[in-house]
Amino acid sequence: GQPKYQPMARGQAGVNKSKAAIFGNRPWHYSAECSTNSKSAQGLVGLKNLGNTCFMNSILQCLSNTHSLRDYCLHNSHRRDLNNNSRTNTALMEEFAKLLQTMWTSSSSEAVSPSEFKTQIQRYAPRFVGYNQQDAQEFLRFLLDGLHNEVNRVTVRPRGSVEDFDHLPDEEKGKKMWSKYLEREDSKIVDVFVGQLKSSLTCSHCGFCSTVFDPFWDLSLPIAKKGYGEVSLMDCMRLFTKEDVLDGDEKPTCYRCKARRRCTKKFTIQKFPKILVLHLKRFSEARRTSKLSTFVNFPMKDLDLREFASENCLNAVYNLYAVSNHSGTTMGGHYTAYCRNPNSGEWYTFNDSRVTPMSSSQVRSSDAYVLFYELASSSRM
Repeated sequence: GQPKYQPMARGQAGVNKSKAAIFGNRPWHYSAECSTNSKSAQGLVGLKNLGNTCFMNSILQCLSNTHSLRDYCLHNSHRRDLNNNSRTNTALMEEFAKLLQTMWTSSSSEAVSPSEFKTQIQRYAPRFVGYNQQDAQEFLRFLLDGLHNEVNRVTVRPRGSVEDFDHLPDEEKGKKMWSKYLEREDSKIVDVFVGQLKSSLTCSHCGFCSTVFDPFWDLSLPIAKKGYGEVSLMDCMRLFTKEDVLDGDEKPTCYRCKARRRCTKKFTIQKFPKILVLHLKRFSEARRTSKLSTFVNFPMKDLDLREFASENCLNAVYNLYAVSNHSGTTMGGHYTAYCRNPNSGEWYTFNDSRVTPMSSSQVRSSDAYVLFYELASSSRM
């Protein structure tokens, strides 16, 4: 395997001495906090490639470094939420938790094989059977959906009732729609990853505005095109939320006019999730025939999304902690992950079974595909 990485390389003697001074009279504290330099004590364990499974490994490492999800698994909190009515029983959540536990507690720093986990994700989503390269963002969607179903706190979903919230002010309506969602879908996975999107349709004829509120697990952002200058993540967010005109075949029926009318549609974010997953749409819709390798500049800290909030939102500032990268072409590509370790705050490259320290200045690249951001105030959820 790789030589063990000693995180105390900088000014080593000094660091060790001060550690000894701090912990000298409290050896038990020292052993609890930093018992070993083993990679697993810090989650720095690679995942074996089972044959084109780098897409899976990349996402698993990003999730392993998602603080609240990691702790949920490490503390076995998932066990009390296991939902025996789930259609796949609960083997996917159990294997996922087991894998994270191994990555954070095994005594060896050898790479771990995720084959048991793969068996379960295949049962849940048969499209992952076999060893073809797959799309990392689609894999993330299926995985979170599967985990959510197995730890959903709702064991019997209520029968769908049609309630009319249209008479309510938007903020109230958004809250009601969110509670209605939680009556059916309520899990630790939802607590961490799900936000709420508001789409407003305004009739160009009579000016009537109707609003729809939908939960989202991630946002798929179109990559802005620029004649000059670099493209920023904010450019992509603005493109995602900009007003669109619906005309021709797309014309919806206006509630007030009772006729199909030209209208404008706009997205805003009603509820910001604790973990915001942003997917850069590098691949053409026509199933990955071409790839955009545009460099998108994204902030590592203080991504301020308040301008995209529906209401006055105090809390919409995010810090980056993981990136799933795709290098190469659509046909022959490779996935890796860059993750910030939740314990040390240091960045590492996870390339299947290899884990190596990296500088935070290397994190931004034109390979960035799925970005994981944590809400600044919720870093200790």
